[in-house]
Amino acid sequence: MTQGGGAGAVNGVNMSPSGLLRVERWLSRAMSRRGLESGCPGKRWLFPWCGRQVAGLGNPGLPGTRHSVGMAVLGQLARRLGVADSWTRDRRCVADLALAPLGDAQLVLLRPRRLMNANGLSVAQAAKLFGLTAEEVYLVHDELDKPLGKLSLKLGGSARGHNGVRSCISCLNSSAMPRLRVGIGRPTHPSAVQDYVLGCFSPEEQELLPPLIDRATDLLLEHIRARSQGPSSGP
Repeated sequence: MTQGGGAGAVNGVNMSPSGLLRVERWLSRAMSRRGLESGCPGKRWLFPWCGRQVAGLGNPGLPGTRHSVGMAVLGQLARRLGVADSWTRDRRCVADLALAPLGDAQLVLLRPRRLMNANGLSVAQAAKLFGLTAEEVYLVHDELDKPLGKLSLKLGGSARGHNGVRSCISCLNSSAMPRLRVGIGRPTHPSAVQDYVLGCFSPEEQELLPPLIDRATDLLLEHIRARSQGPSSGP
């Protein structure tokens, strides 16, 4: 697939027909209000676009593991927003993308196709393509220091030992990203951490996952809506 601005590309992102139709609707609404700046990647809309990126951190090809629980939350978010069938692979970001409206916000959902330690390269490139700042990029990831079933949404801060978050901080040159941390618990022996995070949830843990992922999605949607409607969404 080419990277240019052909009939199937928007801001350099190759879109499915349904995804392209959604973008065209957004552009139509925007142009009717105040008009647009040049459509080149990295340019900001002249009106308050309220864009957000939501990145589910994890390892491609390992969707059922503890380390990829952020991708599971992202998948549920895509289903809630009606774009679960709209994922398209973007070679510039080395990621799967889906675009979805949420009130006044336009969301870029992103699943990196790089390993966890390099997730930040995909996240940062997508932010550049869509003209988003670090504060507008949500990271959804696993958290060893919280038991399974616990959630927290943190605004910025250190990586706390999480390699995917560390990669995002490095590539975005910022630690301001909001993070939805999904507890997975910590193994008894520190030497077992790598096998633990790369392992699958036990049958008992899998019973807890559906309500946990639903609550995580609720928390994420509520926070994005609140921020989109708050003072930060103004010109």
